[in-house]
Amino acid sequence: MDEMPARMAAKPSWLITQLAVHTRRLVFDAFAAAGSRGHHYRALAVLHEFGAVSQAELGRRSRMDRSDVVAAVNELVEQGLVDRSPDPDHGRRNKVTVTRAGVRHLRRMDGVVDQVQDDLLQPLSAEERQTLTRLLGRVLARHEDL
Repeated sequence: MDEMPARMAAKPSWLITQLAVHTRRLVFDAFAAAGSRGHHYRALAVLHEFGAVSQAELGRRSRMDRSDVVAAVNELVEQGLVDRSPDPDHGRRNKVTVTRAGVRHLRRMDGVVDQVQDDLLQPLSAEERQTLTRLLGRVLARHEDL
């Protein structure tokens, strides 16, 4: 950090932005090496935790754009990781459900994400990692409420 102006290095927003760029690259590369993609992981995580949901709800809960949800669901259906079927309560809506193969894939991807976290946060102790996660969660929650 000695090659940047001190005023920038002292700004959490600048540091967060720089770290986000690095993190995005680490995650993208790790998922690619495992034959997956980040939006697949996000979709599977939502479906595993919340059960069958509409594609619209899947997008909201996973923070994905509507067109990305459609592409992700199409890819996951092709891979046998999710099922998509008409919602019996809503004729024009589809429900998406994770399959057993999808749960197995999600667990493998959890290991990939855990390894990225370990690599990314290697300089921090376990307690510091928990503190960082808690603080980032508080800041994010504040801005999601706006």
